[in-house]
Amino acid sequence: MPLADSAGVPILPGCHPDPTIERVGDDFYLATSTFEYFPGIPVFHSRNLRDWSPLGHAVDRPGQLDLTGVPSSGGLFAPTLRNHRGRWFLVCTLVHGSGRDGDFVLTADDPAGPWSDPVWLDAPGIDPSLFFDDDGRAWFTGTELVERDWPGQTVVWMREFDPVGLRLVGPRHDLWHGALTGAVWAEGPHIHRRGDWYYLLASEGGTEYFHALSVARSRAVTGPYEGHRGNPVLTHRHLGRGYPIQNVGHADLVRNGDHDWAAVLLATRPRGGADPLGREAFLVDVDWEDDWPVFLPGRGRLDALPTAGTGPGFPSPGEWTQVRTAVTGFWQADAAARTLRIAPTGTGLGGPGTPAFVGIRQRHHGFTLRGDLPPGAGIAARLRDDVLMVAERSEDGLVVMVTDGGPARELARVALDPGVTGVALGSDAETFSITVDGREGPLAAVPVGLLSPARAGGFVGVWVGFTAHGGEPVTVRGIAYTGHPGG
Repeated sequence: MPLADSAGVPILPGCHPDPTIERVGDDFYLATSTFEYFPGIPVFHSRNLRDWSPLGHAVDRPGQLDLTGVPSSGGLFAPTLRNHRGRWFLVCTLVHGSGRDGDFVLTADDPAGPWSDPVWLDAPGIDPSLFFDDDGRAWFTGTELVERDWPGQTVVWMREFDPVGLRLVGPRHDLWHGALTGAVWAEGPHIHRRGDWYYLLASEGGTEYFHALSVARSRAVTGPYEGHRGNPVLTHRHLGRGYPIQNVGHADLVRNGDHDWAAVLLATRPRGGADPLGREAFLVDVDWEDDWPVFLPGRGRLDALPTAGTGPGFPSPGEWTQVRTAVTGFWQADAAARTLRIAPTGTGLGGPGTPAFVGIRQRHHGFTLRGDLPPGAGIAARLRDDVLMVAERSEDGLVVMVTDGGPARELARVALDPGVTGVALGSDAETFSITVDGREGPLAAVPVGLLSPARAGGFVGVWVGFTAHGGEPVTVRGIAYTGHPGG
């Protein structure tokens, strides 16, 4: 079942980084990172690897993990999803947690949940993975910063995993430092077996322009591992910064049929140097030559393909998320009524707690998000706590503000008749703008690059959504997200 014709269009558009995939029978399951957003770690299902349906979130209870005070781009990093004899396992790292943080494991009888509370593991570093061998033994792999020979040097290490006791046992085995001397952050380590060979995937160079996927193999699961002479086996860093797909890496393998293989990985689709969509999930073909994987055989790169637009529609309730878990239960999404009810949380949009903001991932470079705003409601684009754009409605009118790493700046202020409620946030891939029903042209606009991880930093893309900024709950009606064709 070749997939090459779709390699260049994300299977999960918008910020869905660090994809991990597992197959059970004819069904495929996928999960991604979510950092400070809650509910966290969405799980998806597919029968064809191209079309994915949400099943739920592995982290969906505020008491399950403490995300109360994680900073922007902190939180839940790089999950790995695996099934062993009908039981589901998910390992992940909580970074900068308010209480306990580090690596943990969740379990479930169904990938749709409910998932267990975390069991914390004695594991240094980040990006944990699990591998279940044919002999029934299980192995945990992670990556740790060591910096013995150069700044940013990591080591990929392994210990045996007890799937009953949910703990690491036995000695530690250091497997690999990556393919290149001087390359930083050999991360996203996954072990897979094909025949008599064990394969270690790892991406190095940092999850940005220099990201590159490399592979090593061994006859024994604990090594020693031999790097492929052709490493890196997939990267876009040699194509130049003008190439429309960048930052390729962090791959996970899956069997695609009885003999074929495929991989999911992350990449970005910048426009003019700006990447507000963040790191998205892509799917590529994998072939084998001389017992080494070949990613995108005959091509060696993802070709940028135009994406389809979407008509105006209300995002599914499972797409809406909040920031952190200091407050929960303050919002309700109603798809049938196309409404979002939001109660104030006592924290402003740029605050370090849980602001009264409920959003979805920006999924298209060109898009429009519209809603009928009552007084006390707002519409916003958020990259991080201190990089955002918001239009807030009051009894007197509308004020548009932008925050760019410092104090908020007012961009525009207009009086509105009480009957005018429709406000839209949109982008044409060059600017973010605010428009009002019945008025020509944008009320205010900022360059897209202002809300871009490439400029502002961080690991997440833009979330767009609605806020409550007054003293009473508000209901935003007539909500519709439209994705424009071409990106």
